[in-house]
Amino acid sequence: MPSTDTQAIDQLRSRLEAVNQTHLLAFAGQLEADDLQQLLSQIETAEPQTFPELVKTYVTSKPVAELPAGVEPAPYYALDGDWDRAKFRKAGEDLLRAGKVACFTVAGGQGSRLGYNGPKGCYPAAPISGKPLFQLFAESIRKASSLYGKPIPWAIMTSDLNHEATVEFFEQHQYFGLDPKDVSFFPQGSMPAFDRKTGRALLASPSSLALTPDGHGGSIRALHRSGTLDALRARGIEHLSYFQVDNATVKPVDPLFLGLHVAAPDSSAEMSSKMVAKAYAEEKVGLFCKINGRTAVVEYSDMPMQRQQETNTDGSLKFNGGSIAIHAMSLDFLSRVATNPDYALPFHRADKKVAFCDPDADGRCVTPDEPNAVKLEMFVFDALPLAERSIVLETDRVEEFAPIKNAEGNDSPETSKALQIERAARWLEARGVRIPRDSQNEVIATIEISPLTATDPSHLEGVDLPEEIEPGSEVAL
Repeated sequence: MPSTDTQAIDQLRSRLEAVNQTHLLAFAGQLEADDLQQLLSQIETAEPQTFPELVKTYVTSKPVAELPAGVEPAPYYALDGDWDRAKFRKAGEDLLRAGKVACFTVAGGQGSRLGYNGPKGCYPAAPISGKPLFQLFAESIRKASSLYGKPIPWAIMTSDLNHEATVEFFEQHQYFGLDPKDVSFFPQGSMPAFDRKTGRALLASPSSLALTPDGHGGSIRALHRSGTLDALRARGIEHLSYFQVDNATVKPVDPLFLGLHVAAPDSSAEMSSKMVAKAYAEEKVGLFCKINGRTAVVEYSDMPMQRQQETNTDGSLKFNGGSIAIHAMSLDFLSRVATNPDYALPFHRADKKVAFCDPDADGRCVTPDEPNAVKLEMFVFDALPLAERSIVLETDRVEEFAPIKNAEGNDSPETSKALQIERAARWLEARGVRIPRDSQNEVIATIEISPLTATDPSHLEGVDLPEEIEPGSEVAL
């Protein structure tokens, strides 16, 4: 081993000894140069000086989620509310025309739960054309760039698992008509998995830590560490439109939402959110609440069902604000969250089975039968209480929430396509097109409207539309 490697290892070993993690270097003397460099780099990136506090807080003790007293539903801009939509839409349009908005998609997942071998964003989602999710988003961004006369940059967070495949997919499809210089990719961060009993970080092999994704909340520090925040700021970007990769009908660029985010009197223009009204009390979605004067999302599992079932005088649910993982965030706010310890997001614990290389048994690989490890991840909505004043906008499920998460049942390709068809039908009916419906008011035709044609019903004005759609027909516009 070269003397420089020996010196570096000795220095690192001393640091690891101080945090009871020297086992991570158990095989260092046996590794080839490249493998050794990988191990050392992973350990440094994991910031071992933080391990004792993480282990104490999340591993050897189990955090208990306690709902503070006085939790109330968060106020929101209601679909049927009396507020000046034209004013805020103009504010958002001005922001877009000034070139101050970029899109940000969290796309680290694979399509394995859908029986699809590849990044989830490559999954065919449109009802007739089969356009993949990435293409639907790209075409929406193209449409907005055309409408507002400025290119809208798009940052995409991948994962180590799908980064190369995602970039290759965009290259194969010529970035779906976007300029490659306006699309950037960077991988999600990771965290070591810790042994539940000892708090020791696990090794996946003699040359690698057992690493797991750090959650969608990790996207904020990944934006910073990758240099993406600085690159966007250099282009004059001030705000990001955040959404996750599985929602086929999301509006990547929504001037009304962006306008509320920057111009509403009760917004500090740091982080804003969209919600849908809960379908029923037991629906498993995060809830927008007001806690100690700040907007926050409480996980459904942390909210007593008795409280989730509370109703207003008219019988409607009191806690009805369901989170759909759509946000607007300022770059200044994201920078603070990523770099200022006072703004650091908390971790959430998950007990999992993690195979590991046992340094106490000559590197034998162990595949446990029961959960043996703690994985740590961050949630992006935990940044909401860090914003001084955060607003919530209600939207319609049919209009903006058609996720593809499961192979069948709720949030499946089938339900997503049905929602896409219903949205297209509504838009056409608003223009006077007759749509065939059955006795249950379900559309009995397959309709698809390309984002290049319209991302809003108003965009259909002047488009050559049929007077009527025949039952059982396929219509793509």
